[in-house]
Amino acid sequence: MSGPMSLEPGGSNQDTLTLRLADTRRAPRHQRTDATLTLRLPSFGPNEEEVSRLAAELADRVGPAVHPYEVAALLEADGLSADVIRERYGHPNIFSLAAALFERVPRVFVEPSKGPDPWRPDHVRCLLRGVLFALPGLAYLLTAPLWNPGRHATALVVAGIVSWAWGQALGHRAYLRMVTGRREAGRTLLVGAPVGALCATAAAAVPAGGGPVIWAAAAQSLYLAAAGVLLVLGRERLLLAALTPLIAGGAVLPWWEPGPVIRTGLPVLALLATLGAAARSLRAAHSAPAAADAGPRPRLLRSLPYGLFGLAAAVLVLLEGRQEPYAVIALTVSMGPAEWLLYRFRGLSVTALGAAATPVGFLLRSAGVLALCLSAYVVLLLPVALLTGAAPVTLPALAATLWTALLLQAFGVAWPPAVICTAAAGGAGAVTALGLAPGPTVLPLAFGPAALLLAGCALWILGRPARHT
Repeated sequence: MSGPMSLEPGGSNQDTLTLRLADTRRAPRHQRTDATLTLRLPSFGPNEEEVSRLAAELADRVGPAVHPYEVAALLEADGLSADVIRERYGHPNIFSLAAALFERVPRVFVEPSKGPDPWRPDHVRCLLRGVLFALPGLAYLLTAPLWNPGRHATALVVAGIVSWAWGQALGHRAYLRMVTGRREAGRTLLVGAPVGALCATAAAAVPAGGGPVIWAAAAQSLYLAAAGVLLVLGRERLLLAALTPLIAGGAVLPWWEPGPVIRTGLPVLALLATLGAAARSLRAAHSAPAAADAGPRPRLLRSLPYGLFGLAAAVLVLLEGRQEPYAVIALTVSMGPAEWLLYRFRGLSVTALGAAATPVGFLLRSAGVLALCLSAYVVLLLPVALLTGAAPVTLPALAATLWTALLLQAFGVAWPPAVICTAAAGGAGAVTALGLAPGPTVLPLAFGPAALLLAGCALWILGRPARHT
């Protein structure tokens, strides 16, 4: 060599081979800026100062990590080579450096942003459905002077019970087919609705014994079948438009006597409009594209418990209506708020699932959500019971029974509510028919235990996190 060898960093002669000690000054991670060839003396452990600097630089990205492997993936994505890891940071590999960074940076768990509530209820739709359940009663009010309710009510009641049970089972089956496609659900309704109307009319023919009341039972059955089609397909506003003649007739009835022609014509016009709306909706559903893979059709047995619940619920409401008819009207209208509370239960349960840290904690939160929704529905009907003169226990107990059963069905739990409600309806119906107990005491003894059993069943089943994931 022609010149002296500089042993000091930054010596005057930068073109010669330079032996340098490790420079601890800050430099880019991926390359050095020195123009000279550098020989670094072997290190005897990690370069703590450089690791600390790297930890401070990546703190916002390392903090949310739950395992060192996540940090290793971050470093690899950042382009950190094995040579830089060994020479600059003094670690043998990327996993060792990732573990060191994971230990240095405290854990910071960022709360996920709250997205839209998937179970947010449609307030207008829920209110409208409650009104639609009660509006058909105007037809009986309009036609009451034209027939003898004492003689012919039994036929209409029997037809109504059969239609209610059939409608519950058919609605469940249509919703199952709706998962496959709207066209498949429309086909199910197209076949099932006329069969249900025919069965209800045939059942009413036995107590009717012939005569014109069979036509009234047939009209009632046809309306319930067509209205069920519209409700399943989500055409509530179309059904409301079809019932406009009944609304107009009921509005003028307190001030004007319409006469037999108008009293008969308005319900017939509403029936024809409902049938036409149902046919139009079914045609629209049939024009939807067919599913690519329809798969096997659901077994009929899956809809059986829903039909049994519909039958039991119809009997329970009928028994209450024999004593307090105005209270039953209020109960019918309250089905809209009841559906709203079903959505709120699901939304609040999802919130509780995110807030609970243990299964026991979620069970306690579920109990609070169930108590809140159920008490809100019962408190809503308590003033109605007092205003209509109904027993303050009977109507709220019946409402709690029906709402909790519908809640379980909304989560796909069908047999427990069907069995409990069928037992309550059968027991109360038998005791009432045989006169084994005073009338006012029968229904509370049937509704109260049923409501408690269903509430316990709901807490036991829905208090598990797996039901809400």
